[in-house]
Amino acid sequence: MKYRISILLAFLGFFAQAQEQLTLKDAVNYALQNKADAVKAKLNVENSEYKIQEVRANALPQISANGGLTYNAIIPQMALVMGDQVQVIQMGTPWQSNATLSLNQQLFNQAVFTGLKAAKTTREFYKINAQLTEEQVIEKVANSYYEVYKTESQLKTIDKTIENTTRVRDVIQSLYDNGLAKKIDLDRTNVTLNNLKSNRQQLVNALQLQENALKYLIGMDMNQDINMPENTFEVTKHALVDESVNIENRTEIKLLEKQSELLTLNKKAITAEGYPNLSMNANIGYNGFGDTFPWFAKPADGVYWSGTSAIGLNLTIPIFNGGSIRAKVKQAQIDIEKLEADKRDTRLALDMALRNAVTQLNNSLITLNTQKENVNLAKEVLTNIENNYKFGLATLTDLLDAETQYADAQNNHTNALLDYKVAEIQLIKAKGELKSLTEE
Repeated sequence: MKYRISILLAFLGFFAQAQEQLTLKDAVNYALQNKADAVKAKLNVENSEYKIQEVRANALPQISANGGLTYNAIIPQMALVMGDQVQVIQMGTPWQSNATLSLNQQLFNQAVFTGLKAAKTTREFYKINAQLTEEQVIEKVANSYYEVYKTESQLKTIDKTIENTTRVRDVIQSLYDNGLAKKIDLDRTNVTLNNLKSNRQQLVNALQLQENALKYLIGMDMNQDINMPENTFEVTKHALVDESVNIENRTEIKLLEKQSELLTLNKKAITAEGYPNLSMNANIGYNGFGDTFPWFAKPADGVYWSGTSAIGLNLTIPIFNGGSIRAKVKQAQIDIEKLEADKRDTRLALDMALRNAVTQLNNSLITLNTQKENVNLAKEVLTNIENNYKFGLATLTDLLDAETQYADAQNNHTNALLDYKVAEIQLIKAKGELKSLTEE
C-alpha cells in the first residue's frame, strides 16, 4: 500500500511539472498501478484469499442456534381404550417453546479437504496470472511507447526538411527576383513545400492518435500532456542468449503447470465423491410447555421446562451411483491430457519465439547500421548538390530529389530503430525478463 501511494505521489509531482519527461519505465509503472487489466488481476489475487476462507469454513465446526414458540389454538386429542372404557386424552398444552444449539463437525470428508488444497492452489494460480497480465501490459505499453516516439522522430525529420526546403525556396525566390531563376523552379519548390506541410499535418494527427492510445494503455487522463526524453531510441548492448536458455522460467509455463495442479485436484475431488464421509453432530436445548406464555415462567405458573442433549456420528457410504463418478473422473483425466498437449505446444512456441527474437534482433541491428550509413551518405550527397546548385552545376530536380532521399533515409533509419526496439522487447520477453523494464 505504501509503495502504491508513493508511486501515485511521485506521478502527481511528475505531471505537475511541464518540463518533466515520461520515460518508458515511468509509463510502465504507471500502467501497472492504473490500468484496469493490472488492477483486476491484483483484485483476483485478493479475492482468492476469501475463496480459501470460504472453503476452509467447510472443514471447521458448523454451529447454529434455533428457537421456536408455538401457540396451539386447538389442541389435538387422542382416544385410548382402557378396558371397556374409552378415554380422551389431550395431546399437548396450549403453549410450546424450544431453544436448541447444534454443532456439526466433519471428521472425514475427502472432498472438503481436497477442495481446501484446490483453493490454495487457485490463489497461487491467480498470482502467476497477475504476473502474466503485468507482462502483457508491459509489452503493449512498450510497443505503443516506441510507436509514439517513432512518429515524433518522423515529425522532427519533416520539420527539418521543411526548414531546408524553405531555405532553398528563399534562395530561388531571391534569384527569381533578380532574373536569375525560372518561375517554374520557384513554383515546383513551393509545391514541394506545400506537400511537406500537408504530410506534416498528417503526422501531427497520427501522433495525437498514438499518444491517446498510449494514455489509454497506461490509464492516464487524456488531457494530460506527455513529453518523451531524447534518448528513448538509444541502441543498448545486449548479451545475446544462446539456444539453451531455460524456458521453464517463463510465466506462461508456470501458469500451465499450476493449471495442471488444479486439474489434478479436480480429479481427486471427483474421486472423493465415492469415499465414505464421517461427521459428528451434537446438540443441547430446552423445551418448554404449559397453559400460559412460557417465556420467563416457572412451574408455579403452570409452565414446565426440560433439557435435551445428544451426541452422534453420521457415516455415509456410497454404494452404487450408476457409474456417474467414474464417467466424471474419465472426463477430468481427458482435461489433464488436453492440458499436457497445450503445455507441449506452448514450450515449442516459446522456444521458437526465443530463437526468432535472437535472429530478429541481429537482423535489425544489421539493418540499423546500414540505414545509419545511408543517412550519412544522403546528407553528404545533399550538401554537395546544394553547393553545385548554387553554382549552376546541378538542376532543381537534382536538389529536390536529394532532399527527398535525405528525408527518406532519415525516416528509414527511424523505422529501423523502431524495428530494433520492438525486436529488443521480444528478446526481453523471450528471456522472461519483461519486469526489468520497470527498473532502472
